[in-house]
Amino acid sequence: MKIVFITGGSRSGKSSYALKLSGQHDGRRAFIATAEPLDEEMRLRIDAHKRQRSDAWETVEEPIRLSETIAGLTSSHEVILVDCLTLWLSNILTREPFPEVEAVTIEIDDFISNLKWLKGVPDTNLYLVSNEVGMSIVPDNKLARAFRDAAGLLNQQVAAVADEVYLIVSGLPLKLK
Repeated sequence: MKIVFITGGSRSGKSSYALKLSGQHDGRRAFIATAEPLDEEMRLRIDAHKRQRSDAWETVEEPIRLSETIAGLTSSHEVILVDCLTLWLSNILTREPFPEVEAVTIEIDDFISNLKWLKGVPDTNLYLVSNEVGMSIVPDNKLARAFRDAAGLLNQQVAAVADEVYLIVSGLPLKLK
């Protein structure tokens, strides 16, 4: 399996770039959406993202069980795109009861272990999209700081496992690895 990690700020063009890169491969394509339509504005965003994709993509909505979903698709799809890891992390952090930081770290470690295992799966290309959230001010509350710290940890570990890493800034890709 080839793993490509694409990160950048909000509205930087990460998703569009991921679709462009992943669309260069032949075969069955799966798009794993981690967003949950919790309000009307988010429903509109999700609909806009769906319109960006062609009918060549099978959409799978999975807010929590990401590793299992990826693993389940590897036998039937040549391309898997996950958008996005920071929403997945947010879903974990905000579920009831609120998890301790250690529990979130365990989720991240499990995800990274599964990525390492999945690297041995032949003929599949995995694209992972994530927000870079650590380039701003220190958040003023515990949950926001926990999210920022966990996202930084997650992004570092995914980048270490990935074969290619891109940072998207103002719609422009910068290849880091």
